[in-house]
Amino acid sequence: MDNIDRRFDAIVIGSGPAGSTAVRELTEAGMEVLLLEAGRELTAEDFVPPRHGKPKPMGMDITTRARRMLVDRQFNQARRSFYSDSSSRFLVDDLANPYTYPVDAPYLWIRSRLLGGRMHAYGRVLQRMSDADFKAATLDGVGTDWPFEYKDLAPYYDRVEELVGVYGDDDPGVTHPPAGRYVGPGHLNEMEQEFKSVVESRWPERHVISWRFQAPFLDRTPPGIREARRTGRLTIRTGAVVSRITTDSRTGLATGTVFIDATTKREHRVTGDVVMLCASAIESVRLLLNSGGGRHANGLANSNGLVGRYLMEQSMTLGFGDDPRRPGYFGPSSQCEPDPFYGNSGGFLIPRYQNLEGQVERYKRGYSFQGLAGRVPVPQDSPAMFGFGAGGEMLPQYANHVSVSRRVKDAWGIPAAHIVCRADDNDRRIVDAAVTDINEMMRAAGYRQSFVASTFGVHSTKVWPDFNPVQRAMFRVGIRMSLIMGVSIHEAGGARMGHDPATSVLNGVAQSWDVPNLFVTDAASFPTGSTEGPALTIMAVTARACDYIARAHASGDLTRPTQDVVL
Repeated sequence: MDNIDRRFDAIVIGSGPAGSTAVRELTEAGMEVLLLEAGRELTAEDFVPPRHGKPKPMGMDITTRARRMLVDRQFNQARRSFYSDSSSRFLVDDLANPYTYPVDAPYLWIRSRLLGGRMHAYGRVLQRMSDADFKAATLDGVGTDWPFEYKDLAPYYDRVEELVGVYGDDDPGVTHPPAGRYVGPGHLNEMEQEFKSVVESRWPERHVISWRFQAPFLDRTPPGIREARRTGRLTIRTGAVVSRITTDSRTGLATGTVFIDATTKREHRVTGDVVMLCASAIESVRLLLNSGGGRHANGLANSNGLVGRYLMEQSMTLGFGDDPRRPGYFGPSSQCEPDPFYGNSGGFLIPRYQNLEGQVERYKRGYSFQGLAGRVPVPQDSPAMFGFGAGGEMLPQYANHVSVSRRVKDAWGIPAAHIVCRADDNDRRIVDAAVTDINEMMRAAGYRQSFVASTFGVHSTKVWPDFNPVQRAMFRVGIRMSLIMGVSIHEAGGARMGHDPATSVLNGVAQSWDVPNLFVTDAASFPTGSTEGPALTIMAVTARACDYIARAHASGDLTRPTQDVVL
């Protein structure tokens, strides 16, 4: 095993939303940081725009998906619902990166191992969470409250929004999600504005607003990494597959990590004062469990047995259709510089409108919508496409968990993740309600329905009215393959924050109760889920944790966890 002689102030594992934020915050605070990324750094050649053939209806791009599965060995990655060549090329080889799940509970784990992680493959919608999320237990009796309030995280939301550049509007009447700090306005095209008028006039509680989304980074380097490099205090090691976090047998504190060179498969050891896990929820849990030994026999930070527990995702319900009144309509967003590779961003959101003023529905929590109208290029003689999906919040359940496999290992000999994530009756009731709302909103807007489907199956008696029976059968097979749990790519939980060391893994600044110089700031730290995507909150939680880390490191106070966090 080779040792990298230099000792770092902090080691950051993973370079996506959490890791790219962490290196910026820590280096700007004066700390010397090592960033370990399992994948490679992308080059200009990786961003040659894909050749766009004739658009295929969702679920019908079977030939292209099959090629990805067989040639690129993306058996799982190619099953993602919103599949595209521009994003799939940045996802992992599933043969080298296996995982397991129960036969009766299939799970789709979408992963990216690149400098920048899934920031190269996500939709870039960035929304804040609010006290409707952070105080879930107090408001709805769901799970456990987060160890801070919205006002505590708001300054860090401001900071990371300014870092990445977010477009959006201060939408009147919308308090959840809260408005952010925007570099430019949002944009609804003509078809979306018409949909907004129809929906809001009939259901005033349903606000149709523009996407709040990240501006493209055309240099293809996440802004946090770009800014950290400018300080001269960041060292990046790509191709570094971390196998375990090392600890001191006497103190139990983290001492660094062992990683395997992705190409040579040679082991290396690095040391640091602080270790930050930013590898994504499931991967971070996997690493904690694979780092057991000595004083941490059951896995690192796992003295109470809760590492891996309370895994959450979002149920997904999709509704697609078209508008025969608008043949060939295509209205792209125009509020920011276009991206020649990914194309234009934009669309509409309908924030959660259920149970915000107390429990009134037959299900706990709720769902929100994200969609597009007239933004997908279609032939001039074809009707404009419309589609939206509901992300339903999954409640935290002890039985939903991540463990490590006893028999399956990845290409570097590291035990693979075993994922158990089963939907329950509350998820089914949420989906039933979302299906009803999708049907009534599409009908009110005058759209012709193509299909409605969810993680529980296809809800339309007839799909794609212009298809023949063979095409319909192919679609039903394809959509069932992709719409399984995990398809939302919003996994969270597994190392949750809390007030009490007996019932949580981390404290309010994502610091391990057991290992005070170990921090987990990706979505593994979330005590509850949300109907919003986790990316922006991951960044804000990371920035807040780094604020604490920089102060505590400077004062030498990282040998015991802080109970009462004051920043």
